Amino acid sequence: MLLRRDGDSVIAIGQASHAWVSGQMARAWHPRLEPYEEICLAAEQHDVGMAMWDLAPALNPRTGLPQSFVEMDLGVHLGLWHAAPARLLSQSRYAALLVSLHGSKLYSLRDLAAMPVVEAEQIRDYLGTQRVFQHQLAGELGIGPELLHELQELMFTLDGLSLAVLAPWDPFEIGGITVRGLTLDPWPFEPAELTVRCEGRRLHGTFDDEQQLHVALDEAERVDLELVLRPR
Repeated sequence: MLLRRDGDSVIAIGQASHAWVSGQMARAWHPRLEPYEEICLAAEQHDVGMAMWDLAPALNPRTGLPQSFVEMDLGVHLGLWHAAPARLLSQSRYAALLVSLHGSKLYSLRDLAAMPVVEAEQIRDYLGTQRVFQHQLAGELGIGPELLHELQELMFTLDGLSLAVLAPWDPFEIGGITVRGLTLDPWPFEPAELTVRCEGRRLHGTFDDEQQLHVALDEAERVDLELVLRPR
């Protein structure tokens, strides 16, 4: 769940909706990505593991709002990322591989030495499982280590750019691209400007318990977000 402040309300954007924006960016990328459809599918589905959780997210009792993706319980978050790549296997092994690579990238950034031992071991177990999965698929697809690294960095960049414009994070830098508001420098897309779209749910106020939150989400006004990105 991504929480976007909008006046005195909050727009709750599901992770799958944010990933849709990553997919739109992938389709507009310059130079054209190859294999095009597989990479665009992976970008669009990279948070597929979160889709059901976001329909009824946990409450953050401190804020009275849904837990954002950076506030989730580690065990829950790891469980969803464990399951995510397999959800794409019936569609595309290539996309499943990229989603696995992306999850590994996100968790590799954590300082395991500074974490409780039990949590650090959970992450090591996750990373080890994903390495086996990645090795198998990369072998089947004939993808070498250098290309795997490039694809992992591309997924990380597409994810970060989407989060930066939706959250928004201003300024933000990722993959050599600086985001300020809705401007990007250097410009990574084919068209002279790019309009991206996604959906969210508008929440007013805060909530005391999860049942109250879930009712509010079910009844919330649906918001169509449309953002016009331009070169700086």
